[in-house]
Amino acid sequence: MTEFKDVPIRDAASVILLRDGAEGPRVLMGMRGAKAVFMPSKYVFPGGALDPTDRAMTVATPLRPDVAQALSAQADEGEAEALALAAIRELWEEAGLALGSPGTLDGRVPEGWESFAARGLLPALDRLDFVFRAVTPPGRPRRFDARFFLIHADELDGDPDDFSAASDELSHLHWIGLREARDLALPFITEVVLSEVEARLSGRNRDGVPFFYHEDGRSHFHML
Repeated sequence: MTEFKDVPIRDAASVILLRDGAEGPRVLMGMRGAKAVFMPSKYVFPGGALDPTDRAMTVATPLRPDVAQALSAQADEGEAEALALAAIRELWEEAGLALGSPGTLDGRVPEGWESFAARGLLPALDRLDFVFRAVTPPGRPRRFDARFFLIHADELDGDPDDFSAASDELSHLHWIGLREARDLALPFITEVVLSEVEARLSGRNRDGVPFFYHEDGRSHFHML
């Protein structure tokens, strides 16, 4: 196994998109390409690295105070908003699903947001719930400090089954039951996050946001 050293850690955001189903909650997942450097052929939530232009995007509604406080525990206020914006942008890019409210920009649209803004929408940050944080372990070809946001499909602007505007970064985009998702080829951290989501849905909310990371050769798990 190739050991990758001194890989920089990039801020990132992922979206756990939930939808009610006849047999229980379902989650949106897609598969990364077989040639992807990071997590090839694994099923994941839509998500990716924070882009510098995310900091320049105008929002329709700000983060809820509790979400902003949790995100700002180890990031400044501006960075907290940028992380939420990255989550919305990645959901749009990888799944073609928009989380926004009607609105227009007075000035230039930041790079990467053109097609989202063309729908006449601005990002609605108040619909995001911050539920998990995880840092990729050392030795991987890519490392991310990922924040996971929970969104209900009812909050979307448009049809949650319409993936026609999605990029080709994720294939086999589909809705799947939380339990059935465990049978997919999942990264370890995705399994952990699914367990946390199931706990929240069953009413077993934690006092804070779980944070999973590695230090001194060991895994650590504590609450933010």
